[in-house]
This record gives sequence, structure tokens and C-alpha cells, in this order.
Amino acid sequence: MKKLAVIILNWNGMTLLQQLLPIAARYSISEDSDLIVADNGSTDGSPEWVAREFPSVRLIRFEDNLGFAAGYNRAISETHYPFTILLNSDVEVTPDWWRPMLDYMEKHPEVGALQPKIRSFYDRDSFEYAGAAGGYLDNLGYPYCRGRVFDNVERDNGQYDGPAIDVAWASGAALMVRTDIYLQLGGLDAAFFAHMEEIDLCCRMIAAGRRVCAISESMVFHMGGASLPKGNPKKTYLNFRNNLLLLHKNLPRRRGRKILLLRRLADTLAFLMFIAKGQWKDACAVIRAHNDFRRMRRDYTEHPATDRLHSLPGADRSLLIDHYLLHRI
Repeated sequence: MKKLAVIILNWNGMTLLQQLLPIAARYSISEDSDLIVADNGSTDGSPEWVAREFPSVRLIRFEDNLGFAAGYNRAISETHYPFTILLNSDVEVTPDWWRPMLDYMEKHPEVGALQPKIRSFYDRDSFEYAGAAGGYLDNLGYPYCRGRVFDNVERDNGQYDGPAIDVAWASGAALMVRTDIYLQLGGLDAAFFAHMEEIDLCCRMIAAGRRVCAISESMVFHMGGASLPKGNPKKTYLNFRNNLLLLHKNLPRRRGRKILLLRRLADTLAFLMFIAKGQWKDACAVIRAHNDFRRMRRDYTEHPATDRLHSLPGADRSLLIDHYLLHRI
């Protein structure tokens, strides 16, 4: 068996596959790696197109759309390669992009997950919002990245190049995992459906004694928002709801109550900002996210004995204070 599976999860993504699968096949299939398309019940003819046009690509078909998290969990459970890369269908890879990632994982058995440098497909000298050069969480659990804070995205001038660095989370756009650890931890939480499930996974990996890293020797280009574009109220809903679930799952009960109270206050300000801008659907999405969180949190009755988040890289700062009060970022 080869060492590495590069898995693309597809759902009615004919346009993206036609544009990017030829590049992924050219640069991902080798004596050490296979490229796999796991199809989430598509009805647009895309799995048939893959089977016809790319016989070198392994095709796995599911009857229904399982979502991002459950779809990847099932695909990985059926493939059993030592290492797996979860590659978004809207990512353009580069020559030998996977090789530095595989080399690093093989040389560092303590690493459970890592990501490459992620640049924007549309502004190719700039980082991409979802992952950039590695992800952090601030002291209230807000995600940010090396190269991106809120909507401020930096140009890549090599400022984050160098040795691999420990981060709090690696982006699901191009997430490499040690397959056995991924499966031992239960994979991505399917209740999240999409958005931030990789952050939750990385928090659990670090709590289990594994490192999560970002490396600069590998680079991909990410379109971002291919399934849910920025500004879509459903994306707003998932981001707010899943961030609350992330905190609830990874904090001790008492600490979680305190942080979630502060987050409710911060999210109320976000709600008012949406109202002030006339973004009514986004404002409603925030309310629905909190309502659904209160219902869903009942399914998580076990809490860690220690705070999994406060010692993560980047958790020693407040984005709200730095950005809105001190104007540092």
C-alpha cells in the first residue's frame, strides 16, 4: 500500500472538478500517494465524469450528502492509508506540494496534523482567509491565523517562512493527518456538519499529546467559499454555532460557563452590527445559532478536567481588544 491518500470530497462540484482535478491528479499521484474522490451523493454527473476521464483517480461513492465532516470520516475509514490529506475541491495544488508534508510527518511521529501555506486563488500573492499560514484561537475562542486576523489578510512576503511551527489548528482546506490518530479520536465531529470541525479535531489532538503544525515548504491556492460564499447567512450561522460548540466541548464546565457568557455578550455586539448594516439575515443567523447551540450542547455531557484552550499557541491575546480598542491589528 502507498503511504498517502489525498482525498477530495465532492458534492455536485462538476465545475470545480473540471477546473482543478487535472492539476491535482498531475501533482498528487505518485509511487507514494493516491488521489481519491469521495462523492457525497452528487446528482450532476460529476462522479461519472471522474470515472470516465480520470481512471487513475480512485472513486468512492456515497448515496447521500453526508456533509463535510461525516463524508470525510467515512472516506478515511474505508481507505486505511497511513497518512491522509483532506483536500478541498476548490484548492489548486502545486508541484510536489504533498512531499514536504509527508516528509515532516514521517520524521516527527509526535505530529498528528499539519497544513501547508495557503494562498488565495484569486489574489495569488496574498494569504487565503481560511488557514493562511496556520491557525490560532484567542482567549475567547475566536479563530485567527498567521497572515489573517478577522477580515484583514496579509500579503505573503515570506514573513512566516522558516521551520515548521506549532499552531492551535490546521486548516481543513488542505489538512494532513496521521490516519490512525484521526480514527482513534473519532475523526471530525459530524454534528458540526461544516466549518470549524477541523479546529475541534486539532484541539482534541493536542489534548491527546499530539502536535499540530504549519509548514511553509508546501503551498496551495484556495478559492474559499466555493460551497458557501462569504456573506452567506448559512455560513454566518455555522460559524457562530460551531464556535460555541467548540468552546463547550473543550473547556471544563465552570470555565466554559464564564467564557460562553462573555461570548454571548460579544455575539450580541455582532448581532447589533449586522442590524446596523441592514444585514437582517445574518442577524437572524446569529440568533438561530445560539438557539441551536443551547439545544445541541445537551448531547455533550462530558467535559475535560482541564482547560484545553488556554495553553494553545496564540491564546494569550484578545482579538477584540487588539483590533477594536488598541487598533494594533
